[in-house]
Amino acid sequence: MTATLNINNQMEVRRMGLQALNEALGPVGMVRFIQQYESGLGDYTVEKYQKSDFTVEEVDIMLKNKNER
Repeated sequence: MTATLNINNQMEVRRMGLQALNEALGPVGMVRFIQQYESGLGDYTVEKYQKSDFTVEEVDIMLKNKNER
């Protein structure tokens, strides 16, 4: 049985969309699909210039520490 959808009701569209994704992909597939459209937080274009660059020595220390684990 096909349910009718009131496209003017955002909550109903979301509910039926999630239901369709769950039926087609299963719960894990549905979550993976939705994660593709997450935009994340912050403003990368601003933040990339605010971080200080690492020196070669600092990178060397970080790599050595990572390899010791």
